[in-house]
Amino acid sequence: MSGWTLYSSLPLVKTVVTRAVWGNLAGERLAEDPKWELAILATVQGFYEKLLQEAVGGEVPVPAGLEAVSLQSDDDVAGTLSSMHRWLKLLDMAITPAMLRRAFTADTDPEIAEAMLRYFTRLKDSSDQHRDKTDLVATFLYRHPRVAGQWERRGFGLDGALPLSPFEIALIEILADAEVPSLPEEHTQLLRQFDQLQEEAEGFRDLGPLLESGIILRVRDLKQAFGSSFYHPGVLATVAPYNTNFGKKFDDLFLEATAKIKKFAEDLEELGGTILGNVDGVDVTVEHVSALQESELLRIDYGSALEKFQRISKLKRTLQQRPPMRKVPRPAPPAKAAVDPGKAALRPALDVPALRAAVTAQQKAAEEAKLSRVEESVRMFVRVADPKFRQVVPMRFFNLILTPSEADAYCAGDLNDKSLRAAVARAQIRIVAVLARITTELEELRRSENAPSAWKAHAESLIVLLEIEQALDESTQRGIALAQTQGTSADVEALQASNRKLRECAELALQKISAKPTERAAAAGK
Repeated sequence: MSGWTLYSSLPLVKTVVTRAVWGNLAGERLAEDPKWELAILATVQGFYEKLLQEAVGGEVPVPAGLEAVSLQSDDDVAGTLSSMHRWLKLLDMAITPAMLRRAFTADTDPEIAEAMLRYFTRLKDSSDQHRDKTDLVATFLYRHPRVAGQWERRGFGLDGALPLSPFEIALIEILADAEVPSLPEEHTQLLRQFDQLQEEAEGFRDLGPLLESGIILRVRDLKQAFGSSFYHPGVLATVAPYNTNFGKKFDDLFLEATAKIKKFAEDLEELGGTILGNVDGVDVTVEHVSALQESELLRIDYGSALEKFQRISKLKRTLQQRPPMRKVPRPAPPAKAAVDPGKAALRPALDVPALRAAVTAQQKAAEEAKLSRVEESVRMFVRVADPKFRQVVPMRFFNLILTPSEADAYCAGDLNDKSLRAAVARAQIRIVAVLARITTELEELRRSENAPSAWKAHAESLIVLLEIEQALDESTQRGIALAQTQGTSADVEALQASNRKLRECAELALQKISAKPTERAAAAGK
């Protein structure tokens, strides 16, 4: 029977334990059982290997002698333990706290969490990553007791001493066979700060002030101050409830902030707007908000996601400073009569060559402003998105797929540099923006098949974009020629791939707006 199983069977209301208990258990610890230690490490190994299999999409090769079958043998347990320690040290380098955070769910077996806690405590590793993993596992055990309400019960100290919390008693049981460092008096004093921090956190009513208070970083510094004492049951029993309570408070304020932002975005979209506000010099669009995944952000460690949380807080504050939007009731649309496909042919045919020759500087300037907004929107998304997903940029009607080189271009630093690499990046940024605008207008064109005036307006926008694309194609060809003589093959291939996508899109646009009215009518009737 494990220490946890033994503990969970006790009547907690009548349990009387004082802080002397931990000293007794630590001083009278039984001799280390190699087989018991190997069982703990085997559980950790199995859990780690499962995480890596999901990450790499296949089996993880296990060193000889550490396979599941080999671990069942009683031969040379000491040698197996030595090999296992080295193997787990390597796995530890591959497993991040973020991976553990995602892996530990309500369905995770508590026995795994107990084994992980025993393993982390025995290592006595003072690194931030090791402490974060221990912090996460202890908090998981607190958040998911085997019996609901288990940690809220209290024993009674008959000798007048303050009894231990039930959770600390459980941690003592779990770690009773491990050498846990004693808790110096100065660290006992540090523990008292968590009550003050908890009270401070509960006082916040908005995400912005909570982030600006610096409480997240202060708590992180406080945890670092414990050093090896962080692995003491008394410290973990104090930190885990704080993490749980603060996490609930933070999640509530974060979800409230994102709900208000999304509501504002919906209202703005109904009125035909696309730009919600400007954060750190970058426009935030309706598309950005639509792509916001609150649940994913909340699964990221607060420290690493702090910048993203702050951006959301700033956007909420920006929106609060704007006057409320007033929706004007729209008149009910007239009843639609049956549409004869042939009537779509009433739209005038466009003389595309003549219209292209007549494009004015004013039309190009108006389109340039739209292209600039597209560039900034894509840049903002690519820079703040998860690296795994930054190549898929959500637009209003479609997902804009970037090549790895295009995504890198949008993350480039000094684009004003006179180097060839900066010139390639500038060209790719421009190509992506024009491609996005043409694709958007093509979708608008498709949606307005039965509205001749709207169709004509979008077709004229495409004509302006085709003129811009032609000039861009000529400059890109010069850039490719220069890269072939002064650059690398990667530069050449990157420009050629981007320009090829744009040219194909432009040819499709030309085909759509050049089609005769009868051809468009036939397409609309399909």
